[in-house]
Amino acid sequence: MKKNRLGSSELYVSEIGLGCMSLGTEEKEAVRLIHEALERGITFLDTADLYDAGRNEEIVGKALKGRRGDVILATKVGNRRIPGKEGWSWDPSKAYIKSAVKESLRRLQTDYIDLYQLHGGTLDDPIDETIEAFEELKREGVIRSYGISSIRPNVIREYAKRSNIVSVMSQYSILDRRPEEEVLPLLAEQGISVIARGPVASGVLAEAGAGKTAKGYLDHAPEELVEIRGKLEAFVRPGRSMSQTAIRYSLGHPAVAAAIPGASSVNQLIHNAEASESPVLSVEELEQIRKISRANVYTAHR
Repeated sequence: MKKNRLGSSELYVSEIGLGCMSLGTEEKEAVRLIHEALERGITFLDTADLYDAGRNEEIVGKALKGRRGDVILATKVGNRRIPGKEGWSWDPSKAYIKSAVKESLRRLQTDYIDLYQLHGGTLDDPIDETIEAFEELKREGVIRSYGISSIRPNVIREYAKRSNIVSVMSQYSILDRRPEEEVLPLLAEQGISVIARGPVASGVLAEAGAGKTAKGYLDHAPEELVEIRGKLEAFVRPGRSMSQTAIRYSLGHPAVAAAIPGASSVNQLIHNAEASESPVLSVEELEQIRKISRANVYTAHR
């Protein structure tokens, strides 16, 4: 499988990664999926301390026993549980980040994290303090590189300007083209890589996704989704299914280093991994797909 460099870092990630959030909490099956991913050439795994309240990191850690050096391991920080308070609280403080990383290392059964990502962020955050925490962890050898996971252009712009982030994880697909106007050009210019999550748009762009159109997707009405799916059939060919076409679209922008579809079954995982071998979309095909979809823009996320 092709590997791409993550920004200016020393990290080279498989162009198809595994978003571990969809693995579930059944340990045996989740471990099996991770091992299958490694066998298929997927060497980039993304988790977060938030997923299943840390259980996801624990499962990933168990799956990687004896194979830690085979993967680029990414996790996230910034959401915390406060005793007596329901739900998660946002905390991008230096103290919390430096405390939370120790727990992630314990759960992942490793002494370093390849890519540590801020799991969100707003302009009201103590951004310089947050950056300082990541820089200290990097100097200490606890993390190799850092990035952010965000769909807020103004926040992304601040970190691109003020920090040494090597990546931005953002939702990006044929049905969510919001990054194309503001985010992708900025990051391409700065030499910062994009990690595209949600390339199959919660399954709407999968082969069996027709039934998922009824709920709509972002600002797309159900009938619009049905129409787009119908038009995308023109790009399906031997060796490239609809979901693989969707994954290849996300990888079609030069700023994107990896796409990380989730997988909840072995067949789904294998199909996603095979997108790496499917025909690359030509410049003309990318342009045609843009014409049948819609260039939606960020509004509320500022």
